[in-house]
Amino acid sequence: MQDLDIRGARVHNLKDVDAHIPRYSLTVFTGLSGSGKSSLAFDTIYAEGQRRYIETFSSYARGFLGGGLERPDVDEITGLGPVISIEQKTTNRNPRSTVGTVTEIYDFFRLLYARAGTAISYLSGKPMVRYTEEQILELLLERYEGKKVLLLAPVVKQRKGHYKELFEQLRKKSFLTVRVDGELREITYGMKLDRYKLHSVEVQTDKLTIAEKNRDRLLASLRLTLKEGDGVMMLQEIATGEVAYFSRHLMDPETGLSYNEPAPHNFSFNSPNGSCPRCKGLGEVRVIDLDSIVPDRTKSIYAGGILPLGKYRRTLVFAQIEALCAKYEVSIKDPISQLPDDLLTEIVEGSEEDLVLLDDRFTELRGVPLSYDGLGAYLMAQSEEEESPRDAEKWMAQFTRTEVCPECHGGRLNKEALHYFIGGKNIGEVASMELTYLASWLEGLEDKLTDQQRTIATEVLKEIRTRLSFLLDVGLGYLSMNRMTASLSGGESQRIRLATQIGTQLVEVLYILDEPSIGLHQRDNVRLIHSLQKLRDLGNTVIVVEHDKDMMLEADHIIDMGPKAGRLGGEVVFSGSPEAMMRAGTLTARYISGVETIEIAPERRPMTERQLRLTGARGNNLRSIDVSLPLGTMICVAGVSGSGKSTLINETLLPILSQHLYSSLKDPLPYDSIEGLEYVDKVVAVDQSPIGRTPRSNPATYTGVFTDIRNLFVGLPESKMRGYKPGRFSFNVSGGRCETCSGNGYKTIEMNFLPDVFAPCEACHGRRYNRETLEVRFKGKSIADVLDMTINAAVEFFAHVPHILKKLQVLQDVGLGYIKLGQSSTTLSGGESQRIKLASELAKRDTGKTVYILDEPTTGLHFEDIRVLLGILNRLVDRGNTVIIIEHNLDVLKSADYIIEIGPEGGKDGGQLLFAGTPEALAKVKDSPTAPFLADELKLAGRKKASHK
Repeated sequence: MQDLDIRGARVHNLKDVDAHIPRYSLTVFTGLSGSGKSSLAFDTIYAEGQRRYIETFSSYARGFLGGGLERPDVDEITGLGPVISIEQKTTNRNPRSTVGTVTEIYDFFRLLYARAGTAISYLSGKPMVRYTEEQILELLLERYEGKKVLLLAPVVKQRKGHYKELFEQLRKKSFLTVRVDGELREITYGMKLDRYKLHSVEVQTDKLTIAEKNRDRLLASLRLTLKEGDGVMMLQEIATGEVAYFSRHLMDPETGLSYNEPAPHNFSFNSPNGSCPRCKGLGEVRVIDLDSIVPDRTKSIYAGGILPLGKYRRTLVFAQIEALCAKYEVSIKDPISQLPDDLLTEIVEGSEEDLVLLDDRFTELRGVPLSYDGLGAYLMAQSEEEESPRDAEKWMAQFTRTEVCPECHGGRLNKEALHYFIGGKNIGEVASMELTYLASWLEGLEDKLTDQQRTIATEVLKEIRTRLSFLLDVGLGYLSMNRMTASLSGGESQRIRLATQIGTQLVEVLYILDEPSIGLHQRDNVRLIHSLQKLRDLGNTVIVVEHDKDMMLEADHIIDMGPKAGRLGGEVVFSGSPEAMMRAGTLTARYISGVETIEIAPERRPMTERQLRLTGARGNNLRSIDVSLPLGTMICVAGVSGSGKSTLINETLLPILSQHLYSSLKDPLPYDSIEGLEYVDKVVAVDQSPIGRTPRSNPATYTGVFTDIRNLFVGLPESKMRGYKPGRFSFNVSGGRCETCSGNGYKTIEMNFLPDVFAPCEACHGRRYNRETLEVRFKGKSIADVLDMTINAAVEFFAHVPHILKKLQVLQDVGLGYIKLGQSSTTLSGGESQRIKLASELAKRDTGKTVYILDEPTTGLHFEDIRVLLGILNRLVDRGNTVIIIEHNLDVLKSADYIIEIGPEGGKDGGQLLFAGTPEALAKVKDSPTAPFLADELKLAGRKKASHK
């Protein structure tokens, strides 16, 4: 097979790029954010691979796929095989998608429990049994010899109904007697039961004395009974009235409880056969939060004490609550604090008994028994009247909270599925184990199995162990199978997909990965690199878009993009081995070789008495830790993946501050107390979520500067004469935009089985606005001209418009001067998107008492980008603000004033406070996973500083 060669790539900012990638190599694409790495790797190589795959389908099949794919703007790509892209995106937001389901490990466990699990009765706690007809016959002859018995076939078990048709069918089959709710009755014509009560019905198939001489009759009756009872039969001793159960299915002989035949779908929480009936397989339920709906218990229900109902009105729900109050002999005008707890429970959860309304205004319902389902059902009905699902969700969120399902206790499965055991554990317990512990438990599992179980389980366990080992190799041992994929970071979900791909053992494939080291501690990086090399050694080519120094040094080949970003980038400035890279003069090479480093401030900022002190933080895996956060400093929170960093900052501290400052509805995870809130008057969280991913979203709209620009154009004399309003200068609404292309600037031409063609709009020629709007000019430029400017050009253009200039300068300061104001967000890299988000926050007013919380801000950033970012963050701190950063990057850690390390491991073995203090002090700590790496980095920075002297 030949090497991969790209000639004349011009996608996005690429400038006729030629690139060579050796086959069966681990190749790293690096360079500044926005230099063209992703454009070459994903938008050229992967896009062409995908297009070629789609082209192998017939034109008929391609029609079902929405046509073909557009060919990337490239002259030629040779040596391209099948391509698989593993990106950072957390694509699956479905709460039913878990680590176990996406890696398919849970599927193997479902098979294992269905074929080798031991069923235990959830009523008696004893093993379930199943019999053949011959075994049942021998048991009856052994236990009941000489006794007179009734053979009964259960046909109804605790269900409501009159069963008139059933009795008629039985009568036609010549059956004479049934046992209804424990009482024997003759089947008569037209016989029926009370349809509103629960009933159990068994049909009597025979009445005989058990004896060897009656063996043939007994066998025939037994077969008939099992047939009518769908494999289940009952035997009642006439003398004592005692009942015994026998079944061809799994059954509890003491209680008659019967299980379905075990199959893999019975252990799936996404199947009605296996899911918990209460939570429908989600493991959690939404319940009414009494404190939210009744915030002031001194008020009465009549005066509006129940918040979602408001003050008393002549409505059915108030009439029902009034009837409930009458039942407890209290009034709805009494303070809620004086009402019985049982009454409040019934108001919230509903009444088991039907209510009779007392209110004369409901004459047509007076005296009619009405069911009352509670405030939960009422709120759900109200939320369905909202115009959008998001509004409905908001409405419900005000008055409800999410709790672990009380029936399955988070196991997601029904009682039956959770009562199959292997090695003393059910499948729910296995799914909740951290993968590290799961691997340990599996090691000695065969010794706990019977010979038959071992024979069945061997191959399945082999598959499970193989897949599990790959997840541990990429540093995900702290996750569990039941962890929802929606809660994973981009780096975690990417590493899960990487482990899954290694598990498939494919060969001759080109893999393209986007920064797999994100969210990974330096200690686990070695295992990740080993996993990528393993993928290569299987016989694949691996391309990694990456900024990590260790990854570059371990690569077979490096392609460095540059020299700068955006229109100043898009060229291959180096291509070769890591050894040759060390001698190259590119910006990346200078950082790798140590010629350039990110310098540390001469002194750390001093700690003051202004501190946030959080005590007893114990959410998720945190072990009731106490932390002090010195305000007015740059604080880094470090620790291995899964140690509890995000739990402490994003899920405990941030919600505390948001509730205190903005009355946020999101509750923090459990903690004891917090001190120092008086020193904070604003909190800003810049997380990893991307800016808008529609082509209409751009840096100008996201940062809000476009609103200011539109208002500027509205204020021009020409606009005033014409009566133009701000909407005139928006390409999202009718009025000023080009209606031919609806403000897109292009038209989509459907080509059926060929890819859609995007042609510039013939009316506006790609400028998005109509002729009248474009006639309004500021300093000779129309609104379309302004959107086409780079940030650098716009800073000069709006130099004398302070409120616009301020927002533009922040974009320039974060190193985004090369992007265009109107550039579609879909063409921005991950690093660019995150910096736009940061810039929009930095442009807002800060008071010197603001706390900024950043979650891995170095995502997608080159060494030089990180240096620029640290400069901005230091400026914020110099103004008295506090910056808290969750980060693994050593350049950021060494630049912090204060580091908090959580660990020592991930999951159950983490959650402890290992260290709090300066980077220099942390570097000396013996038992810290971060210390040795930070010590090396500080030594390097020290040598650099000494060489400058």
